[in-house]
Amino acid sequence: MRETAKRLELLPPYLFAELDKLKTEYGEGVIDFGIGDPDQPTNPEIVNALVRASSDASTHRYPTYTGTLTLRRDIAKWYKDRFGVDVDPESEVCVLIGSKEGISHLIWALVDEGDEVIYPDPSYPVYRNQILLAGGKPNPAPLLEENHFLIDIPRLRPTQRTKLFIMNYPSNPTGAMATPIDYAEAIQFARSHNMWLINDNCYSEIYFDEKPASVLAVPGAKECAVEFHSFSKTFNMTGWRIGFVVGNSNMISALRRIKENTDSGVFVAIQRAAQTAFEVVDQVTKDARALYRSRRGTLLAGLNVLGWNIPAPKATFYVWAEIPRKGVSSMEFAKKMLAETGVLVTPGIGFGQSGEGFVRFSLTIERSRIEEAVKRLEKWL
Repeated sequence: MRETAKRLELLPPYLFAELDKLKTEYGEGVIDFGIGDPDQPTNPEIVNALVRASSDASTHRYPTYTGTLTLRRDIAKWYKDRFGVDVDPESEVCVLIGSKEGISHLIWALVDEGDEVIYPDPSYPVYRNQILLAGGKPNPAPLLEENHFLIDIPRLRPTQRTKLFIMNYPSNPTGAMATPIDYAEAIQFARSHNMWLINDNCYSEIYFDEKPASVLAVPGAKECAVEFHSFSKTFNMTGWRIGFVVGNSNMISALRRIKENTDSGVFVAIQRAAQTAFEVVDQVTKDARALYRSRRGTLLAGLNVLGWNIPAPKATFYVWAEIPRKGVSSMEFAKKMLAETGVLVTPGIGFGQSGEGFVRFSLTIERSRIEEAVKRLEKWL
């Protein structure tokens, strides 16, 4: 019998594939708070730009691995306008087939067998899984409620083999947001221990009060750090598969080497549409924040009346909720909730050990469905 690669045995079942299976088993009528996939359509101006670009035969050929220079220049301009950070579009910007692809490939480019990587726990499962696939050793940094779900940097214990520090603010799943002071502490930590730093900032435009900052705004950050962004969450473009990374030129050069031997870049027509996205970014993100604020208010008001006592997230379109029933695991709670109410949430254990005891609600469903979910849970809790 031919065998698959043993590295696959390192991977747990992918969380969101498991949720899809549970939803299918339940059947019709599920109210799905599971995956974070925006339900609103992409802005018509962006769609029209794609249609026009797709009619241009020059876009039908292979794209460049790193993205068109025109789009990279637009990314650099947006970064300067939004964060006050200067990046060189030639050497410090790379267009990606979504930030998931870029983060995965950069881990492959930086991590050798046995290298240790510090990453947040709970967090997006891809971080840990890609560390394992690269032969690295995952070193989870707990995000605890008593520390406002921020990494407690003074308590980290890097070794001589610690090579990479991954951050994710605003945070999926907790909704926590780092301050410029937090970022400065992280950069000082990374530089003092001679490690690379990644910040996954794909939720930077989904916030409710103070604007999220950039780790690259810290003086000296570009000596060791890059930051990832995605058009998926900002512009309701999850299916388009386009994102970007900016920052340290050596890290981006390493990423490019992987990409040159792995993929062929983003369809040029999609890249042209992404340029249009920057033209409408203010209105699109303003509308998105108002929508998610309304849905957040509806969900929190309903659940807190039922005894959940959930603090309002500062950013992202997620609500991170402590389970109101003691003595039951997050997976058991989520399965029981789905079976008895038809309401699907993501169990916290799927984001790491420190996620146990919590579930995540995604605000990417209509307000009327949120109200219906609260009614179902009222009868159940």
